[in-house]
Amino acid sequence: MAPDSLGFIFLNAFLINNFVLALFLGLCPFMGVSGKIKTAAPMGAAVTFVMLVASSCAFGINRLLVRFDIEYLRLIAYIAVIASAVQLVEMTIKKFSPTLFRMLGIFLPLITTNCAILGMALFQTFLEYSFIQSLVYSLGAGAGFSLALILMAGMREKLDLANVPDACMGTAAALMIAGLLSLAFMGFAGLGG
Repeated sequence: MAPDSLGFIFLNAFLINNFVLALFLGLCPFMGVSGKIKTAAPMGAAVTFVMLVASSCAFGINRLLVRFDIEYLRLIAYIAVIASAVQLVEMTIKKFSPTLFRMLGIFLPLITTNCAILGMALFQTFLEYSFIQSLVYSLGAGAGFSLALILMAGMREKLDLANVPDACMGTAAALMIAGLLSLAFMGFAGLGG
């Protein structure tokens, strides 16, 4: 697969360089919301939507900033776009599913400061992706983020049913699971060629 093909770009963001398990970005919602699948899946969908909006806006903003030779405003412009997209998601979830809004709690507005979303916008800019490539990259990154959340949530739910020594309960067990998942995803690094 050619490195600039859409399939490779998606696979790269989804598995090979998974933002959570290979690049270690977005760990706050990963550890905070991955306790139950019923909260992990909607959070993954919300992050994927914000990534798509941020990606398309970042592409246009970058072209505008380059045209006027003011690239130094890139970071602040991207953060403003991400905060606006998160506000849109937060208002929509609050309107249509107040229960989910309460379940996600503080982690929903914290998407604004999620370094995975800002990292995705910056990576696509520096990789000089076209608009379509940027959208595929953000979709792959969002799908990879969702996959990591759902895998972690599933494992943590199973762990609740297991006999675990007292010393390994809670956060310690969650961190061990995250480390093992990360090790497993590092095996995909060979797919990059």
